[in-house]
Amino acid sequence: MFRLITGIPGPSGFGSASTAEQVTQGIDASNLTAIVTGGASGIGFETARVLALRKAHVVIAARNVEAANEARQNIVKENGTARVDVLKLDLCSIKSIKAFADDFYALGLPLNILINNAGVMFCPYQLSQDGIEMQFATNHLGHFYLTNLLLDKMKHTANSTGIEGRIVNLSSVAHVHTYRGGIRFDRINDKDSYSDKKAYGQSKLANILHANELSRRLQLKWDLKHVALLLLILHLKYVSNFCYGQEEGANITVNSVHPGLIMTNLMRHSALLMRVLQAFTFILWKNVPQGAATTCYVALHPSLQGVTGKYFLDCNEFPPSKLARDKALAKRLWDFSDKLVNAAAQN
Repeated sequence: MFRLITGIPGPSGFGSASTAEQVTQGIDASNLTAIVTGGASGIGFETARVLALRKAHVVIAARNVEAANEARQNIVKENGTARVDVLKLDLCSIKSIKAFADDFYALGLPLNILINNAGVMFCPYQLSQDGIEMQFATNHLGHFYLTNLLLDKMKHTANSTGIEGRIVNLSSVAHVHTYRGGIRFDRINDKDSYSDKKAYGQSKLANILHANELSRRLQLKWDLKHVALLLLILHLKYVSNFCYGQEEGANITVNSVHPGLIMTNLMRHSALLMRVLQAFTFILWKNVPQGAATTCYVALHPSLQGVTGKYFLDCNEFPPSKLARDKALAKRLWDFSDKLVNAAAQN
């Protein structure tokens, strides 16, 4: 809390007062391609702008294509050499997510960085196009499905270029305020007991659990690949072939971040409440450049090479809640999400 209020840097050399430009100063991302969901406004836009400033090829994925194209124009106006594309993506629609992935593959681009930034917050009870509670569907399930669809592209890019891929899930400190048990697997769509605040916390907890479980799965595959290579060197080829048949290596890290308290359009469903809260806790709030700092730090900074399955706050590693560290809960959420996605995709 002291560092949050004072802005004093943590072990990384950065803190709550650091901006996205500051934490990426001197980094050349010209050989990287990044997707930023929700990159048309707020900290998503700032993330896309700074990545483009560091010469990355940025794809803004947004539901509002008109707003996304305006964001692209603003980036290019400021930075004439910026490489920015726009593709339509509605995270509350499985059909739209699949169409986005197909459109991205059609571009023939590599994919080094996936930033799962978009989301909704404190919205009234409603169901997604696929019949799933909106905050869970948009904030977690949509990004879960999108990540799975793009994972092969990221694996291929990492393996062919030798450059580590990075996936960043935007979570929130609100993940500590969720339903009892963390995830309401048996009542995900229950309207009578719906709480807009707890539903948001549930979705943000899911973001961390998703990142941790995907990290575990990719790390297992990567470790087995290295074991197989070692065995190959030792000429134990029959064992090596067995290991390769079990798992496929992937040089990709997956982390989650809390951007901080920032007044953006994300809070449109509770603007008055947030204004009152901000008036009494103004010292804790960040501006947009500061809010995008942790995302950009985790996505680009060379000091995080090989760091995976971690949660970051103010550009420093920070322990999330006990539920967020529950491996069994993460595995159960993965299986639950996979079933929901498969069911929705068949409709």
